[in-house]
Amino acid sequence: MIAPGATGEVLLPPPIAKVLGKPYHELPQDLFIPPDALEVFLDTFEGPLDLLLYLIRRQQLDILNLPILQITAQYMEYVELMQGLNLELAAEYLLMAAWLAEIKSRLLLPKAPELEDEEEGEDPRVTLIRRLQEYERFKLGAERVNALPRLEREIFIATALPPDFGALKPLAPDVSLVELALYMQSVVKRATHFEHHQIRREQIPTRVRMAEILAMLSLGQTLRLEQVLRAEEGRMGVLVTFLALLELCKEQLIWILQAEPLGPIHFALAEQGEEGNRGVAH
Repeated sequence: MIAPGATGEVLLPPPIAKVLGKPYHELPQDLFIPPDALEVFLDTFEGPLDLLLYLIRRQQLDILNLPILQITAQYMEYVELMQGLNLELAAEYLLMAAWLAEIKSRLLLPKAPELEDEEEGEDPRVTLIRRLQEYERFKLGAERVNALPRLEREIFIATALPPDFGALKPLAPDVSLVELALYMQSVVKRATHFEHHQIRREQIPTRVRMAEILAMLSLGQTLRLEQVLRAEEGRMGVLVTFLALLELCKEQLIWILQAEPLGPIHFALAEQGEEGNRGVAH
């Protein structure tokens, strides 16, 4: 059935088949299906006990309190279905059907009057339940064994033929020593292109830093030590700056001033230091 969608579009049902990539939503009118055509029976069982266990597990029934009437009816439906599909039924399936019918009749028919006063006999379902439990244990064990890795199924032995070294012919290069020398020279030349280029920080000359400090002090003001140091220059910059300050102090071009112990350190030109009448610390 074709129904319109919420947006007015026509919604088609899923195709029933695809032939050469073309979907078909309806069977052709002239399609002939013979009466003995192949039908697929998906549920296959290894025996009547397997079929009974499948019926019990499918409906989540208690195997110890087996509803024999319900199970017998469903078992007979499966047997009739397999007969209708022209499947060969083993004799054990029919034997199980007869046994289920016997158990069903024993449960439904009333007991004879002469047996009413006697003790109740064994439940006719006990033998069937015992066989089902035993079959289930063997089936679970077989499934665990089948899940183990198996040779030629999950594990394959690697096999390969050894190479035929006799078929290989040694190469005889037809080159001269001059050609080899030229090729080696080109290889060595290309090898230099793969050397790592190391970027190093440019060294700061001490004299240049001394000139920079004098230029800063020539503006007529004193400088603190923090104003002379540059964080971007790192340890090397700190070392060069201290060497430059010590060299300027040695040449008596600047004064190193400190007003109190552990106080801030200032720098000034030698003339300014004398005029300021500050304490001097070398």
